[in-house]
Amino acid sequence: MKLNPQLLQINRSFLICFIASASLSAVTAQLLSEYDNYLTTTVTIIVGYVAYFGIFSSLFYWDNIERYRGMKSNLIKKELIALISSFGLSEIVYLGMRWPTLYYFLEIGMESYVASLISEIIATICYMVSVTVFLRKTRTF
Repeated sequence: MKLNPQLLQINRSFLICFIASASLSAVTAQLLSEYDNYLTTTVTIIVGYVAYFGIFSSLFYWDNIERYRGMKSNLIKKELIALISSFGLSEIVYLGMRWPTLYYFLEIGMESYVASLISEIIATICYMVSVTVFLRKTRTF
């Protein structure tokens, strides 16, 4: 299998964002451990999303600024639509894994920060696999 440099670059960005998001989510979960589990789960995921997308959008911009300067606008538009649809479908997979696993781990009495980290790992692996599959299927990269 041939390795695609753009996919490797996106996955590198995912991993950087994962570390930041997982760290902030774990801290948030621990700070909210005295609240109801559904509230802790929801707020923790929101904080993780804000961190993740803030960092990812910056990394994606810096990684691709030169590449997009040389492309025609219709090709940029086509690629961005494919990226957004692939990321969107993968976000459904991510949330479908993250919320129930975090909530379950909190319900069984697991320490909040540990539950958040394990849930984040599971959901991020599923997310990275699905984004890679969707981007390959749409032949974006």
